[in-house]
Amino acid sequence: MYYIVLNKWFIFAKQSSNIMPTDNIKSQIRKGILDYCILLLLNKKAAYSTDIIQQLQEARLIVVEGTLYPLLSRLKNNGLLSYEWIESTQGPPRKYYRITDAGKAVLAELDGVWDEISETIKLIK
Repeated sequence: MYYIVLNKWFIFAKQSSNIMPTDNIKSQIRKGILDYCILLLLNKKAAYSTDIIQQLQEARLIVVEGTLYPLLSRLKNNGLLSYEWIESTQGPPRKYYRITDAGKAVLAELDGVWDEISETIKLIK
């Protein structure tokens, strides 16, 4: 068995044969940082969900709508995001998400966690 501990996140992977299942580990790491990445993006400017997906994909973090919408709802319900409807010239109004003050406080904490994890990895490498 392999155990990888990333501060507050815990990832478990079981060894099959002698090959470590890296796909599962990569997937779990991506899921673990997705909230952080969304807060980082929305800290720059408010964004429509399609724009968020596009920016994440440009950063090579592949996310689909089925993953993003529940995540945005959870972040909103936790008070980290808010949204407003803005009229669109290309169809119905769009829901633009923005980070709240509480979200900025959580983002600052996550910045510290990320710096800690990055330093740990650099020391181990």
